[in-house]
Amino acid sequence: MGIIQAFTGALGGTFADQWKDIITAGHFTEYTVVAPGVYQQTNNGRGTNFKGSVDVISNGSKIFVPENTAAFIFSQAGIEDVVTQAGGYEYRAGQPSIFSGDGFTVSIVNQTVDRIGYGGQTSDQKYLAFVNLREIRGLKFGTRGPMVYHDKFYGADLELMAFGSFSLRVVDAVAFVRNFLPANARYYAFDSAEARQQISSEFMQAFLVAVNSLSATHRISELPSQAGSIAELIADDNSALGSWITRYGLDVVQVGIESIEFSPESRELVKQYSANKMNISAFEGISQQTSNVAAQQKVAQGVQDHGLGDAGGMLFGMNLAQAISPMTAAPATPVAPISSTPGLSLDEQIESVRKLKDLVDAGILSQDEFEAKKKQVMGL
Repeated sequence: MGIIQAFTGALGGTFADQWKDIITAGHFTEYTVVAPGVYQQTNNGRGTNFKGSVDVISNGSKIFVPENTAAFIFSQAGIEDVVTQAGGYEYRAGQPSIFSGDGFTVSIVNQTVDRIGYGGQTSDQKYLAFVNLREIRGLKFGTRGPMVYHDKFYGADLELMAFGSFSLRVVDAVAFVRNFLPANARYYAFDSAEARQQISSEFMQAFLVAVNSLSATHRISELPSQAGSIAELIADDNSALGSWITRYGLDVVQVGIESIEFSPESRELVKQYSANKMNISAFEGISQQTSNVAAQQKVAQGVQDHGLGDAGGMLFGMNLAQAISPMTAAPATPVAPISSTPGLSLDEQIESVRKLKDLVDAGILSQDEFEAKKKQVMGL
């Protein structure tokens, strides 16, 4: 009974598989990266090949490869052939078919005998799958909870939470199929749970490294506008995701940050840091002002004690001290040499010389400086 069923199945399958097939890519969703090859069995009600065997490609079958896809033909040995150029192709390495000129003996007799040995089915199993080569956008990422990173600006380990999206593109379809795609997978989408589990952990690790690197030059509130820089750092050849190109044939094309912020605990630390910094700046200003005032008062007191008068001497001394650096006692701004004193009357010249003499007595001017300035005032 079994041999009769095997013979019947072998003969029926052999005849059914004589039809040449039309195979093209299945439906791609927004996140589909691998879709199976589908057999076009009917077209507007025309077509009779409904009983052909699964995973059998007859000689002479047509394979249509859409734009931006790569067609993979898999056999028992793995990848048999890859087609990356769009167009229609005729397959010549499948089951012999009398409609392809392979002859009655090879196509019918030999196949039937071979199939009887396998219980009525053929051992020549082959199938097609298509890899999407377009950029697949809108892949979501996010932190499940606060994640620790080292902020170089604050010099401390802080926690952040972020979410956004990124895009991937298959740049090496063979590496992708061999190293990333699960075995025998004919359909795969990046938004599936298994795909997210596989890529999200490495992506988040690379994302934190990029954020940490930019923290020295950008505040965390500025990072959403630095998405391009983050994408470059993530896709850098030395980063974990940069190696995806050689490991998986995948390239991170773009990264978009929708939200990034400190955790409540880290936000409180940053507030304390900012408050302390403001207090220090305020005290620094007060200290500088105090130093200036003290220097001015000291000089003014010296002038007063040595003869420039009471209130006037104090005022003159303070004005004089304002032109002196409190740190080095050097003039804060260079004093232009007096070249002449045009327009002074004789009384004014005498009064100026008298004041200069008072400065000599106060120890502010030397005798030589007094003599030089006296000549300038008097026009000698």
